[in-house]
Amino acid sequence: MKKLAVFVFPLILGTVQVYASPPKNYHLLIAPATLTGNAATLLWDKQYYKDSVAYEIRLNGKVVGSTSKTNYTLGNLLPATSYTVSVSIKQGKSEGSKDLNTLKFKTTTKSKIYSILDYGAKDDTAIKNTRAIQAAIDACTEGGTVYIPKGVFNSGALFLKSNMTLYIEKGGVLKGSVATEDYLPMIMNRFEGWELKTYASLLNAGTLNRNGTYTIKNLRITGGGTISGGGKRLGDAMIKKDGLRSRGRLILLMNCQDVSISNLTLTEPASWTLHYIYSDNITCHDLNIVTNVRNGDGIDPDSSTDSYIFNCTFDTGDDCIAIKSGKNPEGFYVGKPTKNVRITNCDFKRGHGISIGSEMSGGVSDVLVQDCKAGALLHGMQIKGTKDRGGYVRNVTVTDCQLLKITIFSGVNYNNDGDPAPEVPTFENFLFKNIDLTMASLKEPVININGFKEPGHRLRNVTFQNISLPDNAKIVINDAERVKFTDIKSAGGIKPQYAVNNSTAINY
Repeated sequence: MKKLAVFVFPLILGTVQVYASPPKNYHLLIAPATLTGNAATLLWDKQYYKDSVAYEIRLNGKVVGSTSKTNYTLGNLLPATSYTVSVSIKQGKSEGSKDLNTLKFKTTTKSKIYSILDYGAKDDTAIKNTRAIQAAIDACTEGGTVYIPKGVFNSGALFLKSNMTLYIEKGGVLKGSVATEDYLPMIMNRFEGWELKTYASLLNAGTLNRNGTYTIKNLRITGGGTISGGGKRLGDAMIKKDGLRSRGRLILLMNCQDVSISNLTLTEPASWTLHYIYSDNITCHDLNIVTNVRNGDGIDPDSSTDSYIFNCTFDTGDDCIAIKSGKNPEGFYVGKPTKNVRITNCDFKRGHGISIGSEMSGGVSDVLVQDCKAGALLHGMQIKGTKDRGGYVRNVTVTDCQLLKITIFSGVNYNNDGDPAPEVPTFENFLFKNIDLTMASLKEPVININGFKEPGHRLRNVTFQNISLPDNAKIVINDAERVKFTDIKSAGGIKPQYAVNNSTAINY
C-alpha cells in the first residue's frame, strides 16, 4: 500500500520522526496517532513463510512479545524516551529468527490530565454534562488528555480539537442525550453521498470543506470505556423533525489528519457509528461496535486516504464497514477518492456486509481486506454501485478470509435518487485469494459478480485463487471480461455450477 513506505508522521502529542530503511516489499510503521508517552502500535505487511507465520517483537534488542497478526501494541513505555523496535519471523529452534525490519522512535512527553469532574461533570444520568465536558476540552492544552472516569456521563454534542486525547476509563460511559436540541446548531456534513446540513454528532471533530486542508490534527479517542449515543429514540426524533438524512453520527471526523480511535465500545448511534470525510491517516483498532438502528453502519471511510482498521468486532444493523466517496454528479465532480484502506484481523459477526459503495462516485482504490472473519452477513463481501454513480472501484485485494458470500453489484434498489453522473462507473482489478466460503448458504449464488452492460464498462480483471466452496455451489458472472478461477475446490470434490452471461475471457 502506497503510504506504508512513509516513515515521518505528525503524531499525537507532538511531532516525532520515525526512522527506518525497509527492505523491498516490506514495511514497518507506527500506526497514525498511536504513539504516546507510554505506548505505540506497530503495523507491518503480512509475510508468507512455510505454512504459518509467528512474528517476534524486540524492543531495544529484548523480546517483548509475539503475535500471529500483523499488528502489535507496545505498552509500558517511558515518556520522552528513544526506542528501537524490530519485528522478526519466528522460526524453528534450529533456524532462529529472520529479521524483517527495524525502526527507531521517541515517545512523547507526559500528558497533562484534565478530569471532567474538575469542571463540574457528575455521574448522574439525570444531569446533562455537556457544558462541563466541553469546558474540559476547551481548557485542555496541547498534548493534554481529557479524562472521563468510571460512571455514566450524559451529554449532548461535543467538539474536539487538535493535539488532544479524549480518554474514557474502562467502566466509564459517555452517554448521548436523546433530546434533538442538544445537537444544535446543525452543521455541514455528508450523508449518503451528498453534502448537506445535519444535526451535530455526539463527538465532532473538524469542519467540512472540499479544498484539501485539514482543520483538526493529532487527535486520539481511547481508554477502554464506552461511547453510547441516543440510539433509535434520538434517531427517530431527528427523522420526525428534519427527515431521514438529518441525523448525526456517534463520532464524526471532517477534514481531520492523524486520528486514532481505539480500545472502546461504540454503540447506540442515531445512524452511522464512526464516519470520517475528507480525512487522512485514520487508525481504528480494537473497537467493539454494536448497533441496532436504521442505517447503523459501523465505520464509514468517505473520500478519505490512508485508513488502518484492525482488531475490530462488528455487530451492526447495516454495513459493518462501508467505503464511500460521494454520490452521482456531486461526488463525481468533487472527485475526492477513498484510497489506501487496510482492513485486517477483524471479526464481522452480524450486519449487511463489508462494503465498497454504493456511493463511490469520487472513486475507490487500493483496498486490502486480510485475515478477517465474516459471520451472518446479509451480503457478505460486496462491491456495489449503480450506472448513475460514475467514478470507479479498482485495485481491491481480499485475502486469507473466512466469508459467506462474495458479490459485485451494478444495481441497488435504494439511495438512487438524484441526477446521474456524466459517465458509467468502472469496476476493475480485484483479487480474491485464500478464501474459505465452505459455510456459505446454497440458496443463492455463493459468488455473484456483475459489471455494467454499457460498452467499455464491463467488470474486468478479476482473479479468484484458492477458494474453498461448499458442494454444489453456484457462481454467477454477468457483463464481465478477463475473470479467472484457479484452484477452486469443495470438500466433496464437486465442481461449482458456473452461469456466465454477456462475458468474455472467463477462465474456470
